[in-house]
Amino acid sequence: MYQNQLSDPNFLQLLMRIDEDLAAQTQAGGCPVCGGRLHSANWPRKPRGIAHALREPFQSRFSFCCAEAGCRRRCTPPSVRFLGRRVWLGAVVVMMTALRCGVDAKRAAYLRGALGVARRTVQRWRQRWREGFVHTDLWRAAKGRFVPVPATGALPGALPGHFGPIDEAGTLARFLRFLEPVT
Repeated sequence: MYQNQLSDPNFLQLLMRIDEDLAAQTQAGGCPVCGGRLHSANWPRKPRGIAHALREPFQSRFSFCCAEAGCRRRCTPPSVRFLGRRVWLGAVVVMMTALRCGVDAKRAAYLRGALGVARRTVQRWRQRWREGFVHTDLWRAAKGRFVPVPATGALPGALPGHFGPIDEAGTLARFLRFLEPVT
């Protein structure tokens, strides 16, 4: 299932290519304040939830800085690899909180151990989905596209199925693309 995707180099390369495309679009658009050129100024990351052997492309998050002396504004494109400033991979956050809704306690404990995620961390993520995500502009604008509209308590577990078969890598990638605006 999803945990296998986190060790699949093809899936991880897909996420990297999506982020590279988003970064190229942001850089091509120039500075949103002054229109100046954007120079690379990536943020270092110490990604969690991924095997050490596969971490290399996840060691930084794309970001840019305006080249104009008076501006120097930072511009960070959306990402499918990371959710905001968090160090956990977006796929791990989505997977653990989604599976927590429909997995027995033994399976959830196995997944937490395999990925190194503490129980309290998963509870905190679930709380963000239930109390934070439902108040975002993204969710307010998009929830009408889902029939039936998922209950707040079922988030995010009720959403990936709307993006395709639950066991395919493309489903998780499409769901992460949907979450881009909140990253």
